Amino acid sequence: MVLLLAVAGALLGGAAPASAHAALTGSDPAQGAVVDTAPAQISLTFSEQVAFSDSSLRVLDPKGGRVDTGKPVALKGTTYGVKLRAGLSDGTYTVTYQVVSADSHPVAGAFTFSIGAPSATTVQASGQAVGGGVVGGLYGLARYVAYAGFIVLVGGAAFVLACWPRGAGVRAVQRLVAGGWVALTAATLALLLLRGSYTGSGKAADVFDLSLLGQVLETKSGAALVSRLLLLAVAALFLAVLFGAYAKRDAEASGTVEQRDLTLGLALGGTAVAAGIATTWAVAEHASTGIQAGVAMPVDVLHLLAVATWLGGLTALLVALYRGPSIDAVAVRRFSQVAFTSVIVLAATGIYQSWRQVGSWSALTGTTYGQLLLAKVGLIAVLVGIARISRRWTAQLAQQPAQVARPKSAPAAAKARPKGGASGSRDPRRAAQLARQQAAMAAARTKQLRDADPLRSGLRRSVLAEAGVAVVLLAVTTVLTSTEPGRTEEAVRAATPATAQASGPVSLRLPFDTGGQNGKGTVDLTLDPARVGGNDLHVFVVRPNGKAFDIPEVKIAFTLKAKGIGPLPITPEHITTGHWSKSGVQIPMAGDWEIAVTVRTSDIDQVTVNKNAKIG
Repeated sequence: MVLLLAVAGALLGGAAPASAHAALTGSDPAQGAVVDTAPAQISLTFSEQVAFSDSSLRVLDPKGGRVDTGKPVALKGTTYGVKLRAGLSDGTYTVTYQVVSADSHPVAGAFTFSIGAPSATTVQASGQAVGGGVVGGLYGLARYVAYAGFIVLVGGAAFVLACWPRGAGVRAVQRLVAGGWVALTAATLALLLLRGSYTGSGKAADVFDLSLLGQVLETKSGAALVSRLLLLAVAALFLAVLFGAYAKRDAEASGTVEQRDLTLGLALGGTAVAAGIATTWAVAEHASTGIQAGVAMPVDVLHLLAVATWLGGLTALLVALYRGPSIDAVAVRRFSQVAFTSVIVLAATGIYQSWRQVGSWSALTGTTYGQLLLAKVGLIAVLVGIARISRRWTAQLAQQPAQVARPKSAPAAAKARPKGGASGSRDPRRAAQLARQQAAMAAARTKQLRDADPLRSGLRRSVLAEAGVAVVLLAVTTVLTSTEPGRTEEAVRAATPATAQASGPVSLRLPFDTGGQNGKGTVDLTLDPARVGGNDLHVFVVRPNGKAFDIPEVKIAFTLKAKGIGPLPITPEHITTGHWSKSGVQIPMAGDWEIAVTVRTSDIDQVTVNKNAKIG
């Protein structure tokens, strides 16, 4: 552990900038800029290459009409642009974008710029919702099921081949591994159908749109999903041999040269198929972008295989302990060794992935990706701690002589039959019923002896605890793979000008007195999130005793004297008694703004109060 921490410190300490999970790092005109003349085109720069569709980049005038003229084009590197119509009038324009990053994740956003001077606009500049809603939830669920199916399929098969060959003939283990194959196949088909809507409109009605499906098949993510389905067809043949010919030969000719050759062939073929399926994730997600992609993708494959071997084998062991016949202590000891090797591989590949995706200590604690990674590391530490307890039970179990209750042989069963068996033999139905009863009694005796063994009971409890933590770990890992890496988040923060960053809500309290009857009160004003671009404005008017009351008129004006901007008039809408509100209030740039509030309490009584506030 000391060695691993030292290596992690050396790697993280010398981290260099990298990119993965596209984010907008710049634009021309810049967010919130006020330009004198209308630009001929709008350009956006991302942290990595992105994929555009015809409507991915839109420029809207103050009334919401489109003023861009065509499909976005690549300009240079990761900069993309779209041309604008000639003769644009003065006012505030909104740029919206929705793209797919090179690591398959949809990215959307919006910003504003102004020609001549800022103006009111009917367009909300908060950005498009992408990857959410019902389709986003289903897509996230399918990703989780896909990971879980892969782990059970690969880990369960590896557990049978490497640790417990007799398990190939155990029905509970067969159902588990086959269930993993079904889950992964169904999830892959669901991801293929949901992909078009997930990265586009987000509408459930578009899930079965064949034109969208055709577009998905032309992308890197679509090709990876189709390849996974083809590999799963090969995996089905592998399972047929594993639970057919292999299980039969293990029962009839265990330990022979022919059986060893079959085991070796299945091991090599299964490893190739498992690595191929893992590659379909590596080539389409975080590992395929950023620095050292040629190294990162094979490392990612090893990481996935190590996780599957450990957690999938753990699941198979749990099923064997609870549902299967008494498992040999040798098989448990073998799995303990395999799991230990998997943890070593997992730690080595995880350190490299962490350096590549996080890059610095500040990103480890100051970004969502880094915080999720810390949670994952904590869960793995808990899992390893429980596994250590399991290893103790395994060591004690290995020293205990096997106590396996086996069903009586056919001759013994025949001798145990009561008199009159001859007449029973003439009734096939009665004979079959008697055989089933005897098999059930034998199985019950086996289970009774197995459950009475304190060592095996202790092992079952610790393995069950491991499996419970593994379920949570898998959920965190699934979220982690869809989260913007810490490197990118910090790079975007560094590249984003201070004028584009939110400073938090602004709340002001302004007492007023118009001089007339009922002319005294207080205005409570809130601007949220008080940033460049769109904001929500709320105004509350209360009497000196704190009770809300209505007045004939409330008007707001924003002025940035240092830049000669304003006053920008805002007329909020009356919501309820003493409450006025306005959405989409555009602040063109950051600075120390003067906020003037005009209140009118009668036809002739009016006053303007003001206060300065830092916005952006």
